[in-house]
Amino acid sequence: LVSLLREQGHEVRVLALLPKDLRARAKLEQAGVDVTLLCNRPREILLAAWRLLRILRRDRPDLLWTSLTRATMYGGIVGGLCRVPVVSWQHNAWLKPHRQRLLRLTRRLTALWVADSRTVAEFAADALDIAPDRIAIWPLFRACPYAAQASACKPGERFRIGSLGRLHADKNFHHVIEVAALLQRVRPDLAAWLEFVIGGDGGERAALQAQIAAAGLSNVRLVGFVDEPERFLASLHAYLQPSHHEGLCIAAHEAMRASLPVVASRVGEMQRTVLPGVTGMLCAVGDIPGMAAAIATLADDPAAAAAMGAAGRSRVMEFFGERAFRQAGIAAIDRAAALVESR
Repeated sequence: LVSLLREQGHEVRVLALLPKDLRARAKLEQAGVDVTLLCNRPREILLAAWRLLRILRRDRPDLLWTSLTRATMYGGIVGGLCRVPVVSWQHNAWLKPHRQRLLRLTRRLTALWVADSRTVAEFAADALDIAPDRIAIWPLFRACPYAAQASACKPGERFRIGSLGRLHADKNFHHVIEVAALLQRVRPDLAAWLEFVIGGDGGERAALQAQIAAAGLSNVRLVGFVDEPERFLASLHAYLQPSHHEGLCIAAHEAMRASLPVVASRVGEMQRTVLPGVTGMLCAVGDIPGMAAAIATLADDPAAAAAMGAAGRSRVMEFFGERAFRQAGIAAIDRAAALVESR
């Protein structure tokens, strides 16, 4: 995103609200992007808003681009005080009721909303009452054609199913464990050859570990934060995304880019990109028997699973390849730049 903004002639500075938002700091600074942390603890969040106000008054940027609810609210207020146009990302097609109300009430503080998918654009229009002509779409995913690819499961090899993301209740990773436990009961012959790997870190880690232990599962592992997602995905034979809700869901599309068949909840943009029986399978949220049956179908026929993965890769490269990423990005950037010119 930053590279394309800079390529189009724009100077970029990144402001992070909290330390947890700094995962990409090293890579950004390596690329010569200035990164500033606004506060160290959630209870200092009002201090972060004050610091943001001081920075905008001192540096007078042409545009403020925000992401996620808290930053969007503060950015809208501070941007208005400093007469700086605000552009805001919208990443999710579901929000907690209080956050939805807050964004709906403050939606006019943002001049342009950028949705990460068609599904999110529809949500923003319907749930947040944002006029469609104030919404652009720029998927937060660029499918690299040179990234590592998964291989079909070989005879005698364990069939590896992976999930990737922050360990948060929204991601429903406890359903991965329930799927593994159900297969252990109903298909012990198959379960002996299955391995479930969950990559990511977060507040649900201890609860998930306890659930694995309580179920007595030896074929489910939590591997922690994944620094190299491409390598992680290339080591799998299938991908499971049981989320309660999503927007674009980058991880599932990265899995498709890695030539993995995807079993996913019927939520977010995955409803459009995962074609049942062609690139993977879709299940209702919380449908443990359905997800277990889908995993069993893939593991019973690794060659067919690999063919689905190849079809998924072709679909993702068409929708999210370099050309599509640039076209959508330049269109969104041009609309943002027009806000500055019209002041």
